[in-house]
This record gives sequence, C-alpha cells and structure tokens, in this order.
Amino acid sequence: MTDITVRPLGEDDWEDYRSVRLSALRESPEAFVATADEEESYDEAFWRERMQRSARLVAEREGSAVGVVSVGTAKADDGSAGELFGLWVRPEARGLGVATRLVKQGAALAAKRGNSHLVYWVGTDNGRAVAFASGMGFRPTDYRRPMGVVSEEDGDEEVAMVLPLGNDPGPQPHL
Repeated sequence: MTDITVRPLGEDDWEDYRSVRLSALRESPEAFVATADEEESYDEAFWRERMQRSARLVAEREGSAVGVVSVGTAKADDGSAGELFGLWVRPEARGLGVATRLVKQGAALAAKRGNSHLVYWVGTDNGRAVAFASGMGFRPTDYRRPMGVVSEEDGDEEVAMVLPLGNDPGPQPHL
C-alpha cells in the first residue's frame, strides 16, 4: 500500500480544497446539501472565506487528493466542542485507512485548539458510518436533528456522536 499523508490546507490552498470538494460533490451528491453545479460557480473570494471558517484537512496518496474532512466549532452551549464534518474518501481509496487518518488528524487538531470534545453527526440509519465512528471512540448521544439531505442509507435523522478529547474533557457538551 502506498503511503497516505494528511496535511492541513491554509487559505492559499483554496484551489486544492475546491478541487477535492467538487470531486466529493460529483461522486457522492447524496451525501451533501450543496451541489457541484452550485459550488463550481463560486469565486475565489468565496473559497478563501470558506477556508477561514473551518480547518480543512486533505489526505493524499502519490500527490493526489484521496480524501478530505473539515473541523469547525460545534453549536454547543459553551463553545468548547469542535465539530468534524464533510468527511469524504474517493471510492478507490476506501478501505485503505484514509478516513481513519483524517478523523485522527481532525481530533488531534481539535484537541490542539483546546476543544474538550469532537462532535460528528451521523445518519441514524447508516450502520456503517455509526460503526466507523464508534470504532474511532465516538459515542452516540441523545441529540438528534433532521437530515439535511434525504438519503435511504442515512435515514431522515442524524445523531450527534461525541469523542472526548484530552485526559479530562469534562462533561459532554450541550448541543
């Protein structure tokens, strides 16, 4: 297996992020609220601003992007939780540990930022995604919300799964 590396993208890497984001939207349109057609029309200023809102991590193999994830701030009462979102891996790279590396790097970044927990919203009917998140140490909560995208695989509702970060993360965040 070829080595997979994960690197953070800065504002000046907006074109790299745009490229992998559009690939994700084209390959898995059912997984995202936005569409490739919609986002292709966005200008450089939009993409640069998006890069400032949340951290973006890209996984690469042989210099090509094979996955991406974003880390932002969760909508928690106390603002202490990070949120993992937009996780996507190219179909040909699935099963190679790309998602695991992205999530681990995302969790490390959230911990470095001082987040006590990392929240990851998963479709309640998506057993594979729930099992993956559970295997990474995320635990389901009582928090639910309607799915942003209708998907037979995910169902019509998402559950917040939470990963404690650090030695003493304190109580679970209130979402």
